[in-house]
Amino acid sequence: MKIGILLKEGPYNHQAADSAYQFAKAALKKGHEVESVFLYNDGVINVSNKAEPPQDDRNLFERWSKLGEQGVEILACIAASKRRGISDDVLVNHSSITGLGTLTDIAIRVDKLVTFGD
Repeated sequence: MKIGILLKEGPYNHQAADSAYQFAKAALKKGHEVESVFLYNDGVINVSNKAEPPQDDRNLFERWSKLGEQGVEILACIAASKRRGISDDVLVNHSSITGLGTLTDIAIRVDKLVTFGD
């Protein structure tokens, strides 16, 4: 099954980012294809290298980068990114900024689009 993920919450202030990451990891382990993670609203903060993560195993910024390294597209909405001061030069590795129209394309291509966050 081809899966897309929409994440609308930032890291550490809501369970959504952790849940989305764990869901993606579990889906890949089960043999599904996670095509893209699209970050919208505060979700774009998940790929900013300017944040200071806790000194434990919950470095969500590193987690998204590693997921991108595995071939999953990690995409941040350009409008949401601009509103939060996030540009290409502050993105974690293996992530990129794109337009909201890309979310529509993802929804068309995948079998399931799973949303995390309010």
